[in-house]
Amino acid sequence: MPPAIPLATYRLQLTADFDFDDAAEVVPYLKSLGITHLYASPVMKARKGSTHGYDIVDHSQLNPELGGEAGFARLSEALKKHDLGLIIDFVPNHVGVHFADNPWWLDVLEWGQASPHAISFDIDWDLLPYRARGGVLLPILGVSYGEALERGEIELRYDPEEGSFSAWYFEHRLPIAPERYREVLRMIVKEADAAESEAGKRLLALAARYTGLRRPNREEAPAFKTELKDIADGADIIARGLAAYRAVKDRPAQTLALHHLLERQNYKLGHWRLASSDINYRRFFDVNGLAGLRVEDPGTFAATHRLVKQLVADGKLQGLRLDHIDGLRDPAQYCQRLRRIVRDAQGNTKPFYTVIEKILCEHERLPHLVGIQGTTGYEWMNAITQVLVDAKGLEALDETWRQISNRAPRLAPYIKDAKRRVLETLLTSEFIVLTRLLARIANGHYSTRDFSADSLRQALELYVLHFPVYRTYLTTGAPTAHDRKLIDETIEHARAEWFAADDGIFDFLRDALTMDLLKPDRPPHSARRVRRFALKVQQFTGPMMAKSLEDTAFYQFHRLLALNEVGGDPASTGLAPPAFHQTMQARAREWPHGMTATATHDTKRGEDARARIAALSEIPGEWTSAVARWKVMNAPHLALRGSMRAPSATFEYMLYQTLLGAWPLEGPDADFAERIQAYALKAAREGKEETSWLNPHEAYEEGLRSFVEKILDPAQSGEFLAALQTLARRVALLGALNSLSQLTLKATLPGVADFYQGTEFWDLSLVDPDNRRPVDFAGRHAALASLETSDWSHLIKTWPDGQLKFAWTRHLLRLRNQLADVFTRGDYQPLEVRGTHADHVIAFARRHGRAAAIMVVGRLFAPFTQAGREWPALENIDATVDMTGYTAPRLAGNELPLAQAFRDFPAAVIEARATTVAKPVRKRLRA
Repeated sequence: MPPAIPLATYRLQLTADFDFDDAAEVVPYLKSLGITHLYASPVMKARKGSTHGYDIVDHSQLNPELGGEAGFARLSEALKKHDLGLIIDFVPNHVGVHFADNPWWLDVLEWGQASPHAISFDIDWDLLPYRARGGVLLPILGVSYGEALERGEIELRYDPEEGSFSAWYFEHRLPIAPERYREVLRMIVKEADAAESEAGKRLLALAARYTGLRRPNREEAPAFKTELKDIADGADIIARGLAAYRAVKDRPAQTLALHHLLERQNYKLGHWRLASSDINYRRFFDVNGLAGLRVEDPGTFAATHRLVKQLVADGKLQGLRLDHIDGLRDPAQYCQRLRRIVRDAQGNTKPFYTVIEKILCEHERLPHLVGIQGTTGYEWMNAITQVLVDAKGLEALDETWRQISNRAPRLAPYIKDAKRRVLETLLTSEFIVLTRLLARIANGHYSTRDFSADSLRQALELYVLHFPVYRTYLTTGAPTAHDRKLIDETIEHARAEWFAADDGIFDFLRDALTMDLLKPDRPPHSARRVRRFALKVQQFTGPMMAKSLEDTAFYQFHRLLALNEVGGDPASTGLAPPAFHQTMQARAREWPHGMTATATHDTKRGEDARARIAALSEIPGEWTSAVARWKVMNAPHLALRGSMRAPSATFEYMLYQTLLGAWPLEGPDADFAERIQAYALKAAREGKEETSWLNPHEAYEEGLRSFVEKILDPAQSGEFLAALQTLARRVALLGALNSLSQLTLKATLPGVADFYQGTEFWDLSLVDPDNRRPVDFAGRHAALASLETSDWSHLIKTWPDGQLKFAWTRHLLRLRNQLADVFTRGDYQPLEVRGTHADHVIAFARRHGRAAAIMVVGRLFAPFTQAGREWPALENIDATVDMTGYTAPRLAGNELPLAQAFRDFPAAVIEARATTVAKPVRKRLRA
């Protein structure tokens, strides 16, 4: 049996091109590498052709494109044979909608609020007030509604196998409400001139049978459809008669008929741009095709988790990664329910490994959630990066960024500007829902009815702009002291920027957010609305921060891109070893089993590209000078049209960092320029400065594409490429050393070491989809056999081929398996380092009982490599680790000279024994 708490996980991205059977073939390799758990991307039925699996359309089925139940069974058997566990990425927050493949969504479109699945979606049915019973906006049109109608792009069709009518917009199916079938059949029979035929009479009789409002109803509709499809020759008449709804510009009557029919449905069609302002269902961020689920509803929770429960009961699932838990209305309640069904499925209370995708801002602590072992590890990835950058170099880079951007190197103004833009362009509709709800609450009592809707909107906007983290974690009861403090402080920041008369509006907003409005001594307000508002604000601030920080500010603030990582602080001043040790000691006490990641499918760049860019902080002067020269060399390639400069000065600076991070040591291949062009386009649109996804600036984007093409063309930019290659070699060496330190820390710090597919070798990928390229697993498995006896001196000489990182990965994972208790249950003890170069070393011990491991990891290698010109000469390093309390082979006394520790490799992991038994540290139990 695999261990309940993984020693190491390996993330695989499953697609139709790499399915369950392909994953099963990789299992023996993962076992040999030292992995204990395969960690798979979502496995439930997703939209056909999905490249990521997060657009699930049916939580009750395994994805047929991945091999379905049969393929999953073969994967399970392979995992069982090699004693590996399975962790799946599970998506409770949303499902894929539109198109024609989500049965719940299609049912809601057909039946509106009468659908039993309507409660599963977070739809504000009242946002379309001109409709007596509301409706859901479908922003799926590529042109305006009128234009799509007159072009004939919206077509009414009949399905003779189901006896049903649907409008179709290309691949999008839009079911017609059965209560409209009567008028449709009458119009069709008339158009087909078939009223006197036997089939026509039967069609009209069927239409006339169901009289009264909203008939046939849900109970009657199946019989109605069955009789309709069984009418002999009925399908032929309907096929002819559908011409009555064949809308084109020169057929006004038919166009109007289709329009009137569509206007009487449970949905409203609109141009995709309407989504930002008019959409009335909760989405995943601003993705129209991903609709939020209300898993707080018990029935929805049960239905979406039935397959998970079965897999656990069958012993085929050993862990979950919960995607976007911040999108849920009540994560605490959700985790309690999840633990309950897992225990029911297991038949016991033993731990079930569960981590959450949770992004923590700087200095934010993870709230306690029942049954959760920790996060997917973004915060630890950033801590590792921050301890590896040179704080002194960051000060120099501050000045470089100030000169290039003409702005202070402070992140807060970028975030605030980004939030304002996101509010105005991407999440306006979700914000409107909140402001309408807040206005209804205010209007619910005479003491607050004078707060105008506009004033409430402005106050809530200021609150959102100043909210410093992703969300609070209120439930239906009183807020925790931490959440109350967070709300109070944000309200005061917002109040400080309010220039109109206050009149108590911020006190009212605070009391609504904390639900203090519902206290017994307060004027009565609608409890349902107040709770809904407070909890929905939590669901809004998460996407708001994500779109503003990760997907906007991170693509604007380019001081050092290594720090621009999910959950990171681009304006960080670095993390000194003492502070790093304190962070890890706290982690060992509080979250010892969360993941430690250095790359994921969501990271902004590959882990080794990030390590390279971090090395620029060690040579800031040379880097700044190089950029100045490159800007002169490449000035002829800029696109200059009026006030437009493509790329902008700040974007050009970002591009040079990106090139150094991703530059292949053997030189760029034929695809490299296209990859950089694709990355540059995505980065520019995400940054939303000169262009955006919503409003592409074609001239700027063409200028950007041309600039990248020209600077990477040896015929046009030979001098630049030669200079870039020279610096890239040096940065690559410094980056490789950073990478080995990063890898060592990941594998030995408290937590579960998580490896993203393919990163056993140098990972110089860019943001997705670049980081989802195929991995040569057969080649890796073959290479693994040659590493049984590692010749470190040879591997160091040939480090550019990646075998060095591969061998070190294998070595670390074997050690983790050999010392499983030390790395899973051990404490964390900083070790004192003395000497001139003490600041270049991170040393610590992991200890459980008397078993221990000593880690000595280098940092800031530039002084020992002639700034990246040669492999480090570490025999001259003046630093000694105090080993008091530990013994180890070949260790004489209580001191370990770094020259000895780094004799074969620029990092050391030493199996040791503690001379005394450590007192057990009381840790939270997370069953």
